[in-house]
Amino acid sequence: MICMLAAMPPTPDVTAPGAAVPDRGRADACPGALRLHTADDGGLARVRLPGGLLTVRQAIALAEASQALGDGELETTSRGNVQLRGLAPDCGAELGERLRAVGLLPSDTHERVRNIVASPLAGLDTLGNADVQAWVRELDARLCASDWAAGLSGKFLFALDDGRGDVAALDADVTLIAARGGPALLRLGRAEHGHPVEAGQEVTAVLDAARAFLDALRGSGRKAWHLREVPDLLPAGTVPLPTACVPSASGSVGALPGGLSVGMRFGRASAAQWRALVAASAGELRLTPWRGAVLPGVPADRLPALAAAGFRTEPGSAWERATACTGLPGCAKSLADVRADAARALDTGAGAGSGAVSGAGAGAGTGGLPVHWSGCERRCGHPAGRWVDVLATGHGYRVTVNGPTTTAGAPVDVRNEEMAEAVAEARRTTK
Repeated sequence: MICMLAAMPPTPDVTAPGAAVPDRGRADACPGALRLHTADDGGLARVRLPGGLLTVRQAIALAEASQALGDGELETTSRGNVQLRGLAPDCGAELGERLRAVGLLPSDTHERVRNIVASPLAGLDTLGNADVQAWVRELDARLCASDWAAGLSGKFLFALDDGRGDVAALDADVTLIAARGGPALLRLGRAEHGHPVEAGQEVTAVLDAARAFLDALRGSGRKAWHLREVPDLLPAGTVPLPTACVPSASGSVGALPGGLSVGMRFGRASAAQWRALVAASAGELRLTPWRGAVLPGVPADRLPALAAAGFRTEPGSAWERATACTGLPGCAKSLADVRADAARALDTGAGAGSGAVSGAGAGAGTGGLPVHWSGCERRCGHPAGRWVDVLATGHGYRVTVNGPTTTAGAPVDVRNEEMAEAVAEARRTTK
């Protein structure tokens, strides 16, 4: 049976199915490895890593690039990619050379459309129905070889789910879900029904769907970056999707069947931490859409060293399913240093022994709502579904439970010192 897990999604637009489509008349400005984004802390490069897959050589190259060209930090994203920050304006050519040398830039023309997430634990345990890594590599190679694919937005997302439902819950534009003893299902956008796919034709079906989206979009005269913005554009599927179930593997940390999983605070790691992660690996790293890393084939006795290096290794803390935008000083639009404020609130919640504040920690590990701190109304990187919205106001924060089925009360405005308790209460919301 396939189950769809509630999980941290990639950076979504606010648009819900059937809602008015945002203005897509402007060009897609999504950054890449060659097209840098100018931020307050310098240039930002986003390196696409299909399936989050990294070899040791590639991971070391990223650490070296961050130290030589940037601020010495690496930032993982909610699509399992890596960002380098603090880059000089004239470093693009050298960065490109470094990435090409280790196979991280196979196509200059397609590098921004290599947005592929895949089940990080595929092939490591018995929960999945397929080892989707082969699908990842085939899809990436065929995307880069298809001239038409360069027309996709840098935000267009593919998801390859091994049947456990972790990345199927991310509401990608095109999702392929493996099934046990039957055909895989192809889900388009946020559709509630999927199309069955013949064995051996899985990647072809994914590419055909993406091309059909582009062709239909041009023919309609409409503008959109995502399938969810135009849910009526392509024919609906006929096979109902499975019922959602409780999250298990998505975002978990610690010893897991077949390896280890660790988390990073807000997805950031210094070059030194990154090297410690590489040193603990057995030759392969899989970055996850939950801003962590899976190390296949690594024994549990390496967890203490990773914890000492600053990685999250203990499950059930307040930091699980907690995210934040860049905030100050990296983003001029932000009204606060949201990551510093969020870290204080999360550490308070995780460390308390009892009471409302400790609920922030307990809730995250026992089914509490995801929480996201934002420095401005754009809410960059916020989750889909129901989540606790902690928005900077310039005088503190406004805490609200957001989502399509929310029936919670009015927003609560709090000062920084009151935030941990307010967030704890909101994460316990069940209505």
